Amino acid sequence: MHEAGLADATTTSAAVAVDRSGPGARVALSGDLRLADVEAILGRLAAIGGPGPVVVDGSGIAGFDTAGAWAIATLRRRLEAEGAEVRLEGLAPERAALLDTVARSLPPDPVPAPQPLGLVRWLGGFGADVAGSFATLAELLNLLGAVIVRIAGALRHPSRLRLTSIVFHMQSAGLDAVPIAALMAFLIGVVLAYMGAVQLRQFGAEIFVVDLIAIAVLRELGILLTAIVVAGRSASAFTASIGSMKMREEIDAMRTLGLDPIQVLVVPRVLALLVALPLLGVIANFAGLIGGGVMAWLSLGVSPEMFVVRLHDNVDVSHYVVGIIKAPFFALVIALIGCHHGLKVKGNAESLGSLTSASVVLAIFLVIVLDAVFAIFFATVNL
Repeated sequence: MHEAGLADATTTSAAVAVDRSGPGARVALSGDLRLADVEAILGRLAAIGGPGPVVVDGSGIAGFDTAGAWAIATLRRRLEAEGAEVRLEGLAPERAALLDTVARSLPPDPVPAPQPLGLVRWLGGFGADVAGSFATLAELLNLLGAVIVRIAGALRHPSRLRLTSIVFHMQSAGLDAVPIAALMAFLIGVVLAYMGAVQLRQFGAEIFVVDLIAIAVLRELGILLTAIVVAGRSASAFTASIGSMKMREEIDAMRTLGLDPIQVLVVPRVLALLVALPLLGVIANFAGLIGGGVMAWLSLGVSPEMFVVRLHDNVDVSHYVVGIIKAPFFALVIALIGCHHGLKVKGNAESLGSLTSASVVLAIFLVIVLDAVFAIFFATVNL
């Protein structure tokens, strides 16, 4: 719908003049309020507010179409919603008729649905979280299946394996984590020896501190805390790197070039962590035993020779096996969660940040849950 009345042969650009000398405000519109020029005054119109009556004077309008009518109708609706009285003056009858037609055609303001309160709201949020958890679990299982298929294909065609990428991620996720993992395990061994010494000294059973340290470190704490450290480092790194590629549309470019993002991005990270985490677990076990041995020597007088002999005679190798057998499962969970959340990143930094944090939290949570499941299983089979 075009000009509702004849415009002057020469028109000027749209302009807004606001006069607040009297009660309320007087808004004088002038110039060409048609599609090509009306955008220039939208910012000025958006800044107009109450209180008091607002008079919109359209006597200076030279050109007018549905775009100008929409600008005036939107201004009137907003001011009336804020409680201000709005009067229109100076519009020719045909322009006023066009304004009324456009105003009737504006969509109604959305009415927010009433939010439940109290227990109902909490239950609704809890149900949404549970449903989201099941959806995430299904997506992780789907990604696991896709990874298994790609690895099986790579076993038949070894040229598909990206060895350079695997070695790179083994270095970043494994070798670079050795200092922090070893230091953490060493300190855990020190703490266990100290606490064990305090308690066992009451019963004259200080020598059993060797058994306490060895079983706790080899069976549980060594690999569990190493997996938590790797989850904090690698899950976030995987999410951030893949998510950044998703934001820059590099993954879409891969698909355009005929490359499989799971084969290129996910499989090398999974394989690298499957190798790196068990090796980190072995290093953490040794560091934990060394830390416990040093503290037992200093606090209880248990010499390193006695510590090693007691360790050899009384600690079965099954404790080490129980601990290290969990490492590949922890690695698989951490790698899948990090890559899955990276692939879910949208095109903004907020999504990248929230999913990076979520991947770390979920990876640590599932590592602890998986460790509890293993503990129950090994207790059931008396191992």
